[in-house]
Amino acid sequence: MNVCLMNDSFPPVIDGVANAVVNYAEVIQGGLGKCVVATPEYPGAEDDYAFPVLRYPSLNTEKLVGYRTGLPFEVSTLYKLASGKPDLIHTHCPATSALLARSLRDVTGAPVVLTYHTKFDIDIQKAIRGRLLQEAAIKALVANVDACDEVWVVSRGAGKNLESLGYRGSWRVMENGVDLPRGRSEDAAVRALTGAYDLPAGLPVFLFVGRLMWYKGIRLILDGLRRFRDRGQDFRMVFVGSGGDEQEIRDCVEECSLGAQTIFTGAIRDREILRAWYSRADLLLFPSTFDTNGLVVREAAACALPALLVEGSCAAEGVLDGQNGLLIREDPESLCEKLVPLTRPRLRELGERAQAELYLSWEESVRRAWTRYEEILEEWSDSQKKKRLLTPVEDVTEAMLELREALDKVREKVLENRGRSPLRRLTEKRSDRIE
Repeated sequence: MNVCLMNDSFPPVIDGVANAVVNYAEVIQGGLGKCVVATPEYPGAEDDYAFPVLRYPSLNTEKLVGYRTGLPFEVSTLYKLASGKPDLIHTHCPATSALLARSLRDVTGAPVVLTYHTKFDIDIQKAIRGRLLQEAAIKALVANVDACDEVWVVSRGAGKNLESLGYRGSWRVMENGVDLPRGRSEDAAVRALTGAYDLPAGLPVFLFVGRLMWYKGIRLILDGLRRFRDRGQDFRMVFVGSGGDEQEIRDCVEECSLGAQTIFTGAIRDREILRAWYSRADLLLFPSTFDTNGLVVREAAACALPALLVEGSCAAEGVLDGQNGLLIREDPESLCEKLVPLTRPRLRELGERAQAELYLSWEESVRRAWTRYEEILEEWSDSQKKKRLLTPVEDVTEAMLELREALDKVREKVLENRGRSPLRRLTEKRSDRIE
């Protein structure tokens, strides 16, 4: 089988979805079949992989969404991908990569699978201002998802989020794996890689791994640890990662007088160093309600490190409080209360159970996906191919036109306001309030 994988982000951009695509490609090319990755071009990218990577023209939208946006209707890109004769197309993003996937399906007749990884409504709210534009963007995204032949989600919570955006089709859970091997790092390696930091032997070490963004639950961590410290407890809190809110988070650490207990390592791309941190820590703090999968929870489980999570969050799926992890309400007092009675032997016990019950390797994850690929192709009859090839992309086109109309309305409003004096605009606002 020949599979075409697509995503809007890919190394050198580092995020969970980019990591998923790399691992899918490595496992497929490593013995299951053949694959190619199609992704937007990125200045200075060096694609030294065991699988081919096709870069296509892109626009610089990093300040807006964190990565470059590809141009999915470039004819030469379609020609190159179609010449590879893919049997199946798997896109990991419902935006431009999904548009490219649909165009490639129109040329080749190959079915399109989409994996929904992220709560895109939150990303849209952060990238786009104005309710009208946000609603139009979400409608375009859902239309794109609905146009795919099968939809996968990385957790049940991700599926429920997709439904909340207006998607009414079916979906199936296909969990992501982790690329860390099962087992803790050797003690000597841990000391060598983390020994330069202030980590007294008798103190508990709490760990956060991920983007330093407030929506990851970091304010809850800091407020909870401040309460923990005020009860006379000492500890070390290690933040591994970087992100747009990093400076504000550092400022908040100082305002909470937690500077002496807190360590920022920056982003760590070396997997052995990251594994050493998972092995050195006593507990992963990940009270995020944003993440749809909580990949770091399973990375931690690989190293027998238990996680503290918000009850009912996507990241907490499969975690039982007091059995293979710890669950809290989404408030700092609950976090503090959960930490106070913990001991290292108890945490080690939870970690061993997490390793046994939560760990899933990428090898196993992709093999499960490959089995489903084969089933899809068996179900993909000639009549379905013809139907798809003759079906216009009116749904996405209509949604994109609505987004364009919303943009035009905003532009008209801006131009209208520019033509009036500030005094006149203020008078009109007061008049509106009176009416």
